[in-house]
Amino acid sequence: MSGVRDGGQLPRSLWLMLAGLTFAWGFNWTAIKVALTEVPPLTFRTICLGAGSAVLFAVMRAGRQPLIVPRNQWPRLMLLAFFNVTCWNVLVVFGVAMIPSGRASILAFTMPAWAIPLSVWLLGERMNGRRLTGLALGMGGMALLLGEGAMSLKAAPVGSLLVLSAAFTWALGTVLQKRYPMAMPAGPYTAWMMLIGGIPIFVCALIVDDPSRLLAVSLWPALGVLYNVLVAFAFATWAWIRIATAVPVAVSSLSMLMIPVVGVMSGALFLGERPSWAEYTALALVIGSLLTVVAPVRRLA
Repeated sequence: MSGVRDGGQLPRSLWLMLAGLTFAWGFNWTAIKVALTEVPPLTFRTICLGAGSAVLFAVMRAGRQPLIVPRNQWPRLMLLAFFNVTCWNVLVVFGVAMIPSGRASILAFTMPAWAIPLSVWLLGERMNGRRLTGLALGMGGMALLLGEGAMSLKAAPVGSLLVLSAAFTWALGTVLQKRYPMAMPAGPYTAWMMLIGGIPIFVCALIVDDPSRLLAVSLWPALGVLYNVLVAFAFATWAWIRIATAVPVAVSSLSMLMIPVVGVMSGALFLGERPSWAEYTALALVIGSLLTVVAPVRRLA
């Protein structure tokens, strides 16, 4: 993929993109929860992926970027779309409907715990002291929140397992994305991956969901869908692909650890979920992890 390099830390040029991605996906957990109160899960994801990819295609077309997928790239595109889009979206949308949005975001972003060992195994990436420290701090924050919410997890084991499974498929897709890089720019690649990955979801939605329910959707669930299409999918998915293909898996996955913190705070702000001492302690640990792993190393002259 053009414009990609494998640095040890997140390049300065991607910090603003990471900040936008953090808030876009962090607030999205609340938007998903609100949208699912009235929109059937598979139909919801079909709309998000279909309309989100359409927005990206339109932007790429307006920018005169090439949209053609090289013939020899189709098998890997379908493989990456299956894990990064199909599996992730189906597992998350059913899981988040069963458990609080803040907890779902925490479980989903245990992704680094899966991605980093997979990257060492499948990519041969090396773990240095900064990455090990960042992983320990970040996973410490996640473990604190999981332990504090143990009773909630026991009350909804299926939902928790679905979201944890989604975290694993996302991690695997991220690693495979580095092992089998696409020979095309991030924008068109993201649009095609969303479209291809959404096809199985669309077929299942036609079979399972009742489309007449969309006629009764009220304002806030509709806004939740719109937020997903324009912000969480069209912008944030593209931003994630840009970051994930530019740096090692350990750096890209750990750089995502601020997102569940925003998710927890979003749930508190919009859904009345009250952050506990565990959330605030985890916030400090996650910020420490983020700074440890993605901040540039200062070199002495």
